[in-house]
Amino acid sequence: MNPNIKITEAPRDAMQGMKEFIPTDKKVELLNAFLKVGFNILDFGSFVSPKAIPQLRDTAEVISKLDLSSTSTGLMAIVGNSRGGMNAAAFDEVSYIGFPFSFSETFLKRNLNSTLTQARKTIDELQGTCLKSNKKLLAYISMAFGTPYADPWNIDVIVHWAKYFESIGIEIIALSDIIGVADGKLIGEVFSTLSQEITKAEIALHLHTQHKNWYEKVDAAYVNGCRRFDGVTGGFGGCPMTGYELLGNLDTQNLLDYCEKNEIEHGLNLDEFAKARQLATITYPVSS
Repeated sequence: MNPNIKITEAPRDAMQGMKEFIPTDKKVELLNAFLKVGFNILDFGSFVSPKAIPQLRDTAEVISKLDLSSTSTGLMAIVGNSRGGMNAAAFDEVSYIGFPFSFSETFLKRNLNSTLTQARKTIDELQGTCLKSNKKLLAYISMAFGTPYADPWNIDVIVHWAKYFESIGIEIIALSDIIGVADGKLIGEVFSTLSQEITKAEIALHLHTQHKNWYEKVDAAYVNGCRRFDGVTGGFGGCPMTGYELLGNLDTQNLLDYCEKNEIEHGLNLDEFAKARQLATITYPVSS
């Protein structure tokens, strides 16, 4: 049966802010477990400065140890600039390159040391790299539902950038709430609007959220057309560049619970997921 939703598992997002370094072999063991589950995409690592994200400095070594022999899951690496994109594209194993774009100048400066003009140029260059190397660029719009800064926000801004990304051939655009400001009403409004404006690209949802209010957010997105979601098994992590790094991510188990309650096919192997979930609880140094 074809799944009704596509799920990206994002251990990279769980690990990136953890201070205690997770040994490479432990990362590989966990990632190989996730590769057996059947996720659409595995957001596994990043090609960024090791000074910025020391936890993921071993991404290239991790790739060499992954077992891709019997999985349909595509690997995604996150990058912060064009050079990172070229580094990621050099690996045949990588299918997707992710870039954390934002219309927020303040966040771009904090996260990527970039201006909005530079970030747009980077998007263009990354798309060129992906087209040349048979990869797909996944554009995240960080702070998609509001920012803690003085930067202006409205739905028209989201539509503007989503349309631009679609116009240059980007097939997946993920709206990312990395500070947990969105509620169900706002998410519903944004996805309802985008479903009428974006006709070629898929619009995904990447949530950093508290456990108590995840359901209304996922439901609002799904009801208004979202069929692609990011999750982190265990709900660990957060963005270390925001000051909200302990907020937590949407737990993949929550997504599966939502699917069960609403009779939505997700296509995952639940036995393998249970094994991977148990392994995640002993791999992530959550006390850090």
